Amino acid sequence: MKNLGNMMKQAQQMQQRMQEMQAQLDLVEMQGASGGGMVKVTVNGKGELKRISLDPQLMDPADTEVVEDLIIAAFADAKAKVETHVAAEMAKLTGGLKLPPGLKLPF
Repeated sequence: MKNLGNMMKQAQQMQQRMQEMQAQLDLVEMQGASGGGMVKVTVNGKGELKRISLDPQLMDPADTEVVEDLIIAAFADAKAKVETHVAAEMAKLTGGLKLPPGLKLPF
């Protein structure tokens, strides 16, 4: 029974640390870029888009499709950086214990 009590205590501590980490992810911002830096997007640690920066040279009405593609690529770049950051933070939190397949946190 003593082991069960210790396990419950550890689970509660891990849950608290997980909640703290998720709160901190709101503060983390990662920037992604494409088009040689002509398009930049900033997302928070939860993958929410916060800012978009477009170089004025891209503002050709005939090339809106190119700008759209560059925005998507910059967002993908930023999201990949966030996912890497979250994975590293989760590894610290869980002590390297791998989560079950399909369980993605925090989103």
